[in-house]
Amino acid sequence: MSEIAQSTVSPSFGENNDTSKNGFDLGAFVGDLSVEEDISSDDISLEGLQQELEECKDDEVVANILSKGTKMRDYTKGVENNMRKVELDSIQDYIRESDNLVSLHDQIRDCDSILSQMETLLSGFQAEIGSISSDIKVLQEKSMDMGLRLKNRKVAESKLAEFVEDIIVPPRMVDIIVDGEVNEEYMRTLEILSKKLKFVEVDPMVKASKALKDVQPELEKLRQKAVSKVFDFIVQKLYALRKPKTNIQILQQSVLLKYMYIVSFLKEHGKEVYNEVRAAYIDTMNKVLSAHFRAYIQALEKLQLDIATSNDLIGVETRSTGLFTRVFEPLKNRSAVFALGDRINILKEIDEPALIPHIAEASSTKYPYEVLFRSLQKLLMDTATSEYHFCDVFFAEESIFYEIFSGPFGVIDEHFSIILQNCYDAIGLMLMICIIRQHQLIMSRRRIPCLDSYFDKVNISLWPRFKMVFDMHLSSLRNANVKTLWEDDVHPHFVMRRYAEFTASLIHLNVEYGDGQLELNLERLRMAVDDLLIKLAKNFPKPKLQTVFLINNYDMTIAVLKEAGPEGGKIQMNFEELLKSNTALFVEELLQEHFNDLIKFVKTRASEDPTSSSDKPITVAEVEPLVKDFASRWKAAIELMHKDVITSFSNFLCGMEILRAALTQLLLYYTRLSDCIKKIVGGSTLNKDLVSISSIMYEIRKYSRTF
Repeated sequence: MSEIAQSTVSPSFGENNDTSKNGFDLGAFVGDLSVEEDISSDDISLEGLQQELEECKDDEVVANILSKGTKMRDYTKGVENNMRKVELDSIQDYIRESDNLVSLHDQIRDCDSILSQMETLLSGFQAEIGSISSDIKVLQEKSMDMGLRLKNRKVAESKLAEFVEDIIVPPRMVDIIVDGEVNEEYMRTLEILSKKLKFVEVDPMVKASKALKDVQPELEKLRQKAVSKVFDFIVQKLYALRKPKTNIQILQQSVLLKYMYIVSFLKEHGKEVYNEVRAAYIDTMNKVLSAHFRAYIQALEKLQLDIATSNDLIGVETRSTGLFTRVFEPLKNRSAVFALGDRINILKEIDEPALIPHIAEASSTKYPYEVLFRSLQKLLMDTATSEYHFCDVFFAEESIFYEIFSGPFGVIDEHFSIILQNCYDAIGLMLMICIIRQHQLIMSRRRIPCLDSYFDKVNISLWPRFKMVFDMHLSSLRNANVKTLWEDDVHPHFVMRRYAEFTASLIHLNVEYGDGQLELNLERLRMAVDDLLIKLAKNFPKPKLQTVFLINNYDMTIAVLKEAGPEGGKIQMNFEELLKSNTALFVEELLQEHFNDLIKFVKTRASEDPTSSSDKPITVAEVEPLVKDFASRWKAAIELMHKDVITSFSNFLCGMEILRAALTQLLLYYTRLSDCIKKIVGGSTLNKDLVSISSIMYEIRKYSRTF
C-alpha cells in the first residue's frame, strides 16, 4: 500500500513543489485536452449495437438521447469534460491529504517491521511446541505403561493380601477359640475359622503352597478345639429344655436361635459331632413333647362329658319295665343326643386358643368330646408350627420334625384309638370330621405341610367309625320292636323326633362339604324310619287315627328340617309329599264322618243328568232328606270338625290348614249338590231349605279369622 502511495503521489509532488506554493495551475498541469477526434476509425465495430440498444432502452438518459435526437458527439464531449473535472477534483483532494498519506506510509512501514519480528518469534514458538508435543507423546506412552504395571501390581497385591488374610492364623483368633466364652464374638470368630478351613480345602493353588504346610496343623487343632467346645455348650443348652415348666418356644427363640451358627459350623466341620447334637435334640424334644401331650390329654379326659352310649340309638327304647328299674332319664327326653343345637358353635371357634385344663376344671365345666378334640388338635397345630419353623431355621432339615413328633403322634394316636372304640356319638364324630377339615385349611394357609399325613390318618379313622355308628342307628330302625315302641298317642313319636333332629344335624354339617356317600346313607335312613312309622300307625284301631298320627309325625319332621336351614333337599321334599297325600286322606275321612250321605250322593249321582231318560232319575224325594239334614246341622258339624282338629294335631298351624282344606272341600261338595238340584224337575221347591253358598263362605272366613 505504501509503495502504491509513493508511485502515485511522489512524482507530482517533486516536480511541482514550487508551483504548489505559488498556486496550482490546472491548465499547465493537464495540458490542452482535445475531445474532437476522428471517431471514424477502422477499429470501431457496430456489431452488437442493436442488442445493446435493446438492453438500454429502459435507461432514462439513453431514452432522452434517442427521443430528442441529441448528437452523440456532443454528448460524449460533455461526458468527457465531466470526467476530467471529477479527476482534477480528486487529484486536488489527494494533494490536500498528502501529509496524512506520508504519515500513514510511515506507520505502515513500522507495522511491517513489528509484524516481521512477531513472525520470527512465533516461528520459534512453533518449533518449540512441536518439540514439546513429541515429548508429551513419549511421556504419555510411559505413563500408560506405568499405569498398566501399577494395575497388575495392585491385582497381585490384592490376591496376595487375600491369600495371606485367608491363610494366616491371628493370635487373637487362637485366644478366642481356645479360651474365650461362647458368645457373639465367639460366633464371629467361628465364621472366620470356617472360612479359613474352606479356603485351604477347596482352592487347589492353596494346597500346593508351602505356607499351607505351616498353617494346616494349627488350623486342624483349632477346628478340633472349636468343635469340642461348641458341642459341650450346645448340649448344655439342649438339656435345659428338659427342666420342668420350661417354656420351650421362648427358650428356642431367645436362646438357641442366637447360636444357630454353631449347628451350621458342626454340620460343615464336625459331621460326627453334629449327628450327636442332632440326636440329642431329637431325643430331648421327643420326650418333652410326648410328656406334655400325655399330661394335657389326661387333664382333658377329666373334663369329658359322655354324650351317647351303645344303647343311645334312634330306634331303641331304653325304658326299663322290670322289677329293678334303672334310675336315669329316658332317652326320648334326651333329644340333645341327636340334636346339633349349640354344639355347632365349636366350628365357629375353630381357631380359638386351646382349653386350659386347670381353669376349666376349677369351674367344674364338662365338655362334649369334640370340644376337647378341637383343643388337642389346636395345641398340636401350634406346637407343630413352632417346631417346624425352628427345625427349618436351626437345623435346616425338615426331616428332624417327623423324628421329633413320632412320640407325640404316638401318644395322641393311642388316646384317640381308645376314644373311638367307645364313641357312639354320630353327631360328635361328624363334628370332629368337620374340625379336621377346618384345621387342614388353617395349616394350608400357614403353608405348613408337616401335619398333612397326620390329618389324613385321623380322617381315615373317623369315617369308618362314623359309618359304623350310623349303621347302628339304621339297624335300630329296621329291627325296632314295634310293640315296645308303640304308644296310644297320635302326637309325634319320640323315635321320629330323634330321626328328624339327627338327620337335620347331619344335613347341616354336610352342606359345606357335600359328601355324596352321606347323602345316600341319609336316604337309606329315611326309608327305614318311614317303614317303621307306617308299622306304628297300623297299631291304631281307626284309619283316621292312623292318618292323624302320620300327619303329626311328617309335619314335625318337616318343621325340624326347616329349622336346621334350607338344606333339607330331597329328604324334606319326600316328607312334604307324604304330608300332602295324608292330609287329603284325612280331609275325606273327616268329611265322611259328618256328611257321609251327602258326599256319597255327590260322588255317585250328582254327575248324572236329571233330565236324561235313565232307569232311575234323580228326584226331589231323593235329594230332600240330604238338603234338610245339611241345613239342620251343618254349623254344629263344622264346630265338631274344628274341635276334632284342635285335639288331633299338635301343630296348631298345621291343624288350621287341614281344617281350612276340609271346609273348602265341603263347600265344593255342597256346590255340586246345589247345581244338581237346579237341574231336577221341581227342585225349586227345595230352595227354602238350601243353605246359601255365601253363608258357608262366611263360616269358612270366620274360622280363618279366628285362627
